Amino acid sequence: MSLVECVPNFSEGRRPEVIAAIREAIAAVDGTVILDVSSDPSHNRTVVTFVAPVARAADAAFAGIAKAAELIDLNKHEGEHPRIGATDVCPFIPLEGTSMEDCVVLARTLGERVGKELGIPVFLYERAASRPDRVNLADIRRGEFEQAKVEIGTNPNRVPDFGPNAIHRTAGATVIGARPFLVAFNVYLGGRENLPVAKAVAKAVRGSSGGLKGVKGLGLEVDGQAQVSMNLVDLDATPLHRAYEMVRMEAEAQGVTPTWSEIVGLVPERALFETAARHLRWRTYTPELVLERQVRTAAAGGESLAGFVSSVASSAPVPGGGSVVALVGSMGAALAQMVAGLTVGRKKYAAVDAEMKELGLRAAALVRRLGELKDEDAAAYTLVSDAYKLPKETPEQVTARDRAIQAALMKAAEVPLETARYCSEVATLAATCADKGNTNAASDAGVAALLAEAACRGAAYNVRINVSAMPEKAAGAKLAEEAAKLVAACRSAVTRATEAVERQM
Repeated sequence: MSLVECVPNFSEGRRPEVIAAIREAIAAVDGTVILDVSSDPSHNRTVVTFVAPVARAADAAFAGIAKAAELIDLNKHEGEHPRIGATDVCPFIPLEGTSMEDCVVLARTLGERVGKELGIPVFLYERAASRPDRVNLADIRRGEFEQAKVEIGTNPNRVPDFGPNAIHRTAGATVIGARPFLVAFNVYLGGRENLPVAKAVAKAVRGSSGGLKGVKGLGLEVDGQAQVSMNLVDLDATPLHRAYEMVRMEAEAQGVTPTWSEIVGLVPERALFETAARHLRWRTYTPELVLERQVRTAAAGGESLAGFVSSVASSAPVPGGGSVVALVGSMGAALAQMVAGLTVGRKKYAAVDAEMKELGLRAAALVRRLGELKDEDAAAYTLVSDAYKLPKETPEQVTARDRAIQAALMKAAEVPLETARYCSEVATLAATCADKGNTNAASDAGVAALLAEAACRGAAYNVRINVSAMPEKAAGAKLAEEAAKLVAACRSAVTRATEAVERQM
């Protein structure tokens, strides 16, 4: 199962009943697991961290945003932290098995729904940003709710990406995006009298002021203490220990010593291990030396792909050919996504940059959907198996059984037919990549096309075999006809792809 993380920030940190209602709305969506809820009364802000399957993540986020819009009135909101909406910001973060492109698609899907159904203006940021001046959250949120009330609808530079071109009367606006993992890290510098020092230190460490790469920082007063509030958005460029050491150095240069620190929300284990290794001067540290990491790997039985292959190789009837071709199709889509990624941002291919960005997003969506069809094919087989097990002792039971078998076989044919449709589309994307993409990856585009063709033809086999088993074969004839047309269309796209590849050899 492919999971994504989502970390919506809500402009409420003082009313437990409101926070609980938002949390419950998110948790009620099937497959969603709340990992952490962190509230700060001084910031008047709550950060919820949850994970969910890719297919349900946008639903879970929408549930939280809708509940926040119902219960939070920004006209009555006060707090130390900048904010523009009841749901101030809602980023999606890829986890293992998902990509940044998956998260961009989720951000766009959620943004469109929030704008249409809730009437809240939505701005896209970070990797999902629709324009360069909206990549940085601080640029979108500048002036906060109060300025947004005046400028949205009057300033052409503040037209939202989705929703009405007018501020929501109570819920404000919402910023939705996709980004890498972020660590919210705060360092305290003693009493409120040190607030000027905290502001100066925050300016020194934040990347936009020439400080540390991937660090955003503010100097705030929280509960009578001076706080350097940081977001570390690139742990490879600036690890946790480096951020702390620079805060300490800058503060001590002004005669102030840090008193304590905190992490808001969750943190990757590697960040803590690297910090400990740095403190211990442990030169030979590697993640493989962590006991629990090795135990988890052993308990998981290897990579999920290996587990799937093992299941296919067993004598059980599922997963079978239908699941395999869906997986093969998803791998073809993944290769097309890779070639698009290797093309985007390179001067030589500037003319097709926008086209390749969109191609990459579509390929990401196909990777995800074909992955889902892998499991749906196995479920469809179970329906067929169960239908054949129904009793047939009486004429009535025979009729009911035949109807159940017909319905199950229709479903079992529809799933691979959908797989064939998407594999044919993968072949078309691969042909475009082979023709217009990075020539250094032409062979990869060719492999993507060949995988798509094999998967499409295999899916068509599954359509035909299920149709041939139907009591009422005429009902499934159109499915078999469409499958044949998809195979022909796929073959044509693959021919274009292979010809383009051969030109590069």
